[in-house]
Amino acid sequence: MKSIYWMETVVCSARKGVDARLARLLEVRQEMRRRTDGCKKAWVARSMDGQPMFLLQAIYDSEESWHAASKKVSEELDPRDGGIESLLSGPPLVGIFALNSENLD
Repeated sequence: MKSIYWMETVVCSARKGVDARLARLLEVRQEMRRRTDGCKKAWVARSMDGQPMFLLQAIYDSEESWHAASKKVSEELDPRDGGIESLLSGPPLVGIFALNSENLD
């Protein structure tokens, strides 16, 4: 049976000189998302051309799973490490997309 997943996509860039720190913080956030119930997959990728640009994607069973993962990150990680906003060169591009389950099989 075909179902629809929620796919979160974020593209962001680091300020000059903080890309290694941002990469570590993004990976920690994606790992927390992977361990959240309802998250099918989550990953972070760096730009191939050496620019400090990152792509984050995660796939969730439902809107509720997406909200739970986002809440967990903001409540547990942001207070501990200060969040990622100060490391960004500008606002991230964020989108939520519908993904047919048949595209994952």
